[in-house]
Amino acid sequence: MLKNIKKNYFLLISTFLILYFFFNLMSGERGLISYFEKKDILIDLKNKEKSLLVKIEELDFKNSLLSDNLDLDYVEILIRERFLLGKKNEKIYITNYNEN
Repeated sequence: MLKNIKKNYFLLISTFLILYFFFNLMSGERGLISYFEKKDILIDLKNKEKSLLVKIEELDFKNSLLSDNLDLDYVEILIRERFLLGKKNEKIYITNYNEN
């Protein structure tokens, strides 16, 4: 038995090394499976970044309307939305708007 192991020593070691590198290639921290998981996470984060940039642009626009050069039409829209105020003999319709 010991003679057979000594005779096939190179084959045995090379087989274990090949198996070791194969398993690390597939399932290690830097493996192929981990690469695809990280790729999916990156795509999700890029989509979130785009949506956040759109929200920031909207808020910047609304902020610019309320800055030094005051837009009275926008202020009137805000007052109507917040306080549900209207003019005499004006009908106010409330609709639910979900951004989801």
